[in-house]
Amino acid sequence: MRILLVEDDIKIRRFIKAGLEAELFIVDATDNGEKGLSLASSNDYDLIILDNMLPGKNGLEICKELRRQGKITPILMLSVKADTNTKIELLNSGADDYLSKPFSFEELVARVRALLRRPKQLNDEVLTIEDLVVDLKKNNARRGQKEIHLTQKEFALLEYLVRNRGVVLSRGMILEHVWDMEVDPFTNTIESHVSNLRKKIDAEGTRKLIHTVVGRGYKINA
Repeated sequence: MRILLVEDDIKIRRFIKAGLEAELFIVDATDNGEKGLSLASSNDYDLIILDNMLPGKNGLEICKELRRQGKITPILMLSVKADTNTKIELLNSGADDYLSKPFSFEELVARVRALLRRPKQLNDEVLTIEDLVVDLKKNNARRGQKEIHLTQKEFALLEYLVRNRGVVLSRGMILEHVWDMEVDPFTNTIESHVSNLRKKIDAEGTRKLIHTVVGRGYKINA
């Protein structure tokens, strides 16, 4: 799952980005409101974490503009102001949730996961397809009784495929949701990761789940 973090405090930004990446999220981060709005407008993020006080454009302005554009991406607002009027103003601007600074990282992650469940109504932390089980809380996967050892990027790719089971995912869609904005789109990194993932998931003697749709992309299906 790919997250945009817009936070101008360098210590908080690095802390949140490192923590979320350790939880296997893909995180693009910027310290400027104008850049944040540009990234949010031009990319398909699964969630946006938005500080209210920003240079360029503040969080309230960004939130209103994204909703005006028709963007329905869940937005978690951060602010040092904890008064009721500020919360009401931010929520009325289109934010989905609000977190006052300072906050614990555990609470931030809990709110992030809760927001990510809402749009697709994914009410559990375990995804399955045939005998493949992907446990999002434990960050592990198994096929039947055999545990599958995956890198962080392989796990993120598998999660995206399983969440969209039966759907053909193009190279561009996979780049947007599994890699951050620093990846070179002209490399064969996607093909390489899909190949490695297929070797682990579709081991010899098992029914093939990961399929290549020539000219279109990849899908996972029984």
